[in-house]
Amino acid sequence: MQRREFLTLIGGGAAAWPLAALAQQPAMPVIGLLNSTSAAEYASRIAAFRQGLSETGYVEGRNVAIEYRWAESQYDRLPEMAADLVRRQVAVIVAITTPAAFAAKAATTTIPIVFEMGGDPVALGLIASLSRPGGNLTGVSLLNADLVAKRLEFLHELAPTATVAAVLVNPTAPLAETLSRQAQVAAGTLGLQLHVLHASTESDFDTVFATFLKLKASGLVIGTDPFFNTRSEQLAALGIRHAVPMIYQYRAFTAAGGLMSYG
Repeated sequence: MQRREFLTLIGGGAAAWPLAALAQQPAMPVIGLLNSTSAAEYASRIAAFRQGLSETGYVEGRNVAIEYRWAESQYDRLPEMAADLVRRQVAVIVAITTPAAFAAKAATTTIPIVFEMGGDPVALGLIASLSRPGGNLTGVSLLNADLVAKRLEFLHELAPTATVAAVLVNPTAPLAETLSRQAQVAAGTLGLQLHVLHASTESDFDTVFATFLKLKASGLVIGTDPFFNTRSEQLAALGIRHAVPMIYQYRAFTAAGGLMSYG
């Protein structure tokens, strides 16, 4: 075909054929990733997530796109972020942390949701059962929240004659009630009077430690919560400053000077 004839075809009706074919090609799938903390705090897990995708043939930017939403520990931002992902009609929502999972569930009953969380999704009412979750949710639970009783037991072993202890929870988190209840049951078994202290922002920490010292408690259990995860070094430093025996779930806490971790 001469070049002039080729250009004539492009300029005529035949040009509609390749455009129509392109229009019928499926768009690149988009994953919505919803997290209640920050990109910096979850850098290693996001790297592992991308690696997992690549092992199944998906490479970000090549044949899959990821829309990231980071709430920066401001849980009240999660519902709108989840709603935004739904409006963008993402193919699936990956909800990392318990607050993110609840926000995603409230936002859609049709888009598949894959969660990663520390609490028991069945006990929290997120899914029907582990074997048959039902609805549009599935995922993985680390069950870290269920270890609050064991952490309290470890603290009690350090000071077996103590009669007062405390647990720190984030009152804005879905796990707050569960953590408080489990800790109270464990305290009763150990013969301890337990005080539940609250913190949802950094400015609450000074009040928490001041209250703890007034209570003359023997130790403080830090409840499972993404916000506390992102402040583990700060909490460890405060524990050292005020000479407060504390236990948390991750090694990063003890690496920063905290007394114990168990998870």
